[in-house]
Amino acid sequence: MSGDWLSRRYGALVSALDGSQTPTATIVEAVAAVERDPSEETTWLVLAALSGHLPTEREVQTAHRTMQLNGARSVIESSMTAPGRFGALRQPPAVEVLRNAVIIDIMHTAETELATGIQRVARETVRRWNTDHDVVFVTWRDDRRSLRRLTASEHARALYGTHATTKDKHVGRMPIVVPWQGHFLLPELAAEPWRTERIAALARFSRSRSGVIGFDCVPLTSVETVADGMASHFAWNLGAVAHMDRVASISRAAGIEYGGWRRMLAPTGIAGPQIETVFLPSEAEDATDEALAKFKSMIGYNESDPLVLVVGSHEPRKNHMAVLSAAETLWLEGHRFQLVFVGGNSWNSRAFTAQITRMHSDNRTVLSISGIADPLLWAAYRLARFTVFPSVNEGFGLPVGESLSAGTPVVTSQHGSMREIAELAGGAVLVNPYDDDSVADGMRSLIENDVLLGQLRLEALNHPTRGWDDYAAELWDYFVVGD
Repeated sequence: MSGDWLSRRYGALVSALDGSQTPTATIVEAVAAVERDPSEETTWLVLAALSGHLPTEREVQTAHRTMQLNGARSVIESSMTAPGRFGALRQPPAVEVLRNAVIIDIMHTAETELATGIQRVARETVRRWNTDHDVVFVTWRDDRRSLRRLTASEHARALYGTHATTKDKHVGRMPIVVPWQGHFLLPELAAEPWRTERIAALARFSRSRSGVIGFDCVPLTSVETVADGMASHFAWNLGAVAHMDRVASISRAAGIEYGGWRRMLAPTGIAGPQIETVFLPSEAEDATDEALAKFKSMIGYNESDPLVLVVGSHEPRKNHMAVLSAAETLWLEGHRFQLVFVGGNSWNSRAFTAQITRMHSDNRTVLSISGIADPLLWAAYRLARFTVFPSVNEGFGLPVGESLSAGTPVVTSQHGSMREIAELAGGAVLVNPYDDDSVADGMRSLIENDVLLGQLRLEALNHPTRGWDDYAAELWDYFVVGD
């Protein structure tokens, strides 16, 4: 092993512990710095800075016991000689211990161009943080045990969903990032056990203030509506959140879910995070003439048949089979309208796809579109007579807020966050999502009753909107300024 990189890692450790700017140090200096504060937090930093891997809680506890029994030098030396820690690299990557920085873990959003609800919230938020504040965006390295800064293409995807035109090179050589005594923020859902067990230790031991956006607890409260394995993965997520300082729930309904979970922690002796609601915005974007024309062409728009729009991924929780059933009832009654589903990812959607196919054979005016760009989505909202979103459970229900912000009434569920949005904004017909007849009644009322439609449209248009700038600023104040 080269003494050069070794002395730099000792220097990173010593600098972080005493606040100096020490580029290199000796093992004697490292031992002395650790012995001045032989805490579990210092043990975490030793493991992270010297091995280049963010440790788990168990690894920290084991190493700390070893330090108490055999001294700091034994842990320092074993951290530097862990087998296989550098893979195929001849020269180990550098370690950056970022002291007093605001570090944002944005792994999923940096990997995908898709704009699911969570990705939309994350992108809109971090784009504004990037403009207004000094932040460091990170993702997880291929070893799944350490962090690094984003590449240029990942940065563009995280902030704008930009398609990568070049392949990132030399990613494995990028410096390892270790947070220390700053802020660690998680604006997306982390559900991978390998990731969350290290975030849990980071939140507990890195002396960093930590915050996470609380989207919902659907994998626990509505487990029958999520994919196999999601509930257990989400439990790992909560295991990490239990050690974080602050949760910003996206609605009061989501806050109630997180509050119930936090009360369950009491018998374990873990206090859990502070939970406050920072309500998601509903800010409409303009629909250009070009986007309107393109969407009309895409769906074969016919002005004589009102457009009924359904936005959301095709999965059981979104309740799209109920919408199809209600639509069939209305078509059999003689009502004319075009039903268009716009969604991204889907799972367990075979029944939905099969029903769409059967309806096509019966010449029903129904269409399902995947993955359209935002300008076309806003064109769809503007063209629709109304939208339908009868989900059985949502942390927020972004399509409800988006529809109302565009001035388009919505048929949505009579409980949870969806009711919250409707009560704040008006413009909605509330239905029982578990009753297909109730969904049909809600849709029928907006197909038949022009007076009601006009009243609800006016309510939605007159409600003052709250934008993403406001949301990002409120989150920052809660997570960073308010600490």
